[in-house]
Amino acid sequence: MLQERNFSISFIGAGAIGTALGDLLSEKINCRVTLHSIEQEVVDSINLNGINNKYFPMNHLHPGLKATTDDHVLSASDIIFLAIPSGILMDYLESLKAFIHPEAILINLAKGFGFQNKTITECLKADFPNPVCSLKGPTFAREIINRLPSAFTLGYYDQKHLDFIHSVFAGTTIYLDYSKDIRGVEILSILKNIYAIIIGIVDAHFNSPNLRSLILTRAFTEMRDILLHMGGEEETMFRYCGIGDFTHTAMNDLSRNRTLGLLIGKGFFTEHVSHELVLEGRSAVTIIYEELKEEILHRNRFPLLAELYKVLNNNYQVTNFISAIL
Repeated sequence: MLQERNFSISFIGAGAIGTALGDLLSEKINCRVTLHSIEQEVVDSINLNGINNKYFPMNHLHPGLKATTDDHVLSASDIIFLAIPSGILMDYLESLKAFIHPEAILINLAKGFGFQNKTITECLKADFPNPVCSLKGPTFAREIINRLPSAFTLGYYDQKHLDFIHSVFAGTTIYLDYSKDIRGVEILSILKNIYAIIIGIVDAHFNSPNLRSLILTRAFTEMRDILLHMGGEEETMFRYCGIGDFTHTAMNDLSRNRTLGLLIGKGFFTEHVSHELVLEGRSAVTIIYEELKEEILHRNRFPLLAELYKVLNNNYQVTNFISAIL
């Protein structure tokens, strides 16, 4: 399959990131791109009007981009991007298993855990015969669809898949760096959401460049230590998926997890707000905390994570948050 000049790309998920990347890749003459969705109204909007009315109502999509609810489109796909939230991804993918060609490259865009607190790529490797990659970086879908230069880290196992995916993005506004530390790429995509919440809480209390830089430094150090503790490599911190994605998520108000931190810091956070937003960061806090509980409780490590866990799980006076982490 990989030697064909013309190849087929599918996105499982026709949300913001799937639509943005699909629209971008549709410009390439050797790419046939299809968005696979369960939302019939989104599929009809794309196919009939050339617009994803739910996610990008002001953007006219490339005429080569198609959408479908038909699972059979996956059978002919050379690359399948996984572009739905991590909390539902593995269950949904299991339901599609019979339609996925075993040679198709599965590229995970979701940022969160899969089954039994394993990373998504680890779950894919265990449950599917397919080649697996991870694509993570400091990217808002709105900027991708408007063709602004954007960056991802490609986590990969096999050089031939790296070369193939590099060729797919060649000539686009997407810039890639690379890492064979695919576990580290996945872990950092989870940690950056957690620490973006913390920066949001800090910024809700103080408009202070000094304090923000202080906490950013501590957060970056704590992320590195957790990354190493969980089997990642330090070098991965300096890829787009590391410091790039963290600062992008922590310091931009388009970030849902930073917004959660701002809501907490201002006292507006409620369970209703939490359920209305897709917040991988909040769900990841408990998983990471339980993984590191021994280190936190007996060795007094990872104090920012420990304090955020208290905020989300106890009756906590958030006004004490800054003094506690300092």
